[in-house]
Amino acid sequence: MRTIALLTISNIFMTFAWYGHLKYREVPLYKVIVLSWLIAFFEYCFQVPANRIGSYEFSAAQLKTIQEVITLTVFAVFSVLYLKQPLRWNYLVGFALIVVAVAVIFRKW
Repeated sequence: MRTIALLTISNIFMTFAWYGHLKYREVPLYKVIVLSWLIAFFEYCFQVPANRIGSYEFSAAQLKTIQEVITLTVFAVFSVLYLKQPLRWNYLVGFALIVVAVAVIFRKW
């Protein structure tokens, strides 16, 4: 659970670093880049320990898969609440297909 909690916190920071500036298009790009890098520093402070801790329980492919599912979940919430962009049916179907991929990756074959 520590890995998932750290990855979630990491993704919240990274989502803001990558997409938070979209609400502020009037801000010069160089300022957005600097601010995004500052936010990304905190993302790494959670991401690196999450992967180190998680590597004792999960393979690298499993860690990346967990990361992607968390990323999509955080982004979906961010998109709706912060950017005020609705989730469309095709986005949800795409996310569901990714969940199927998770099941394939985590299944013991």
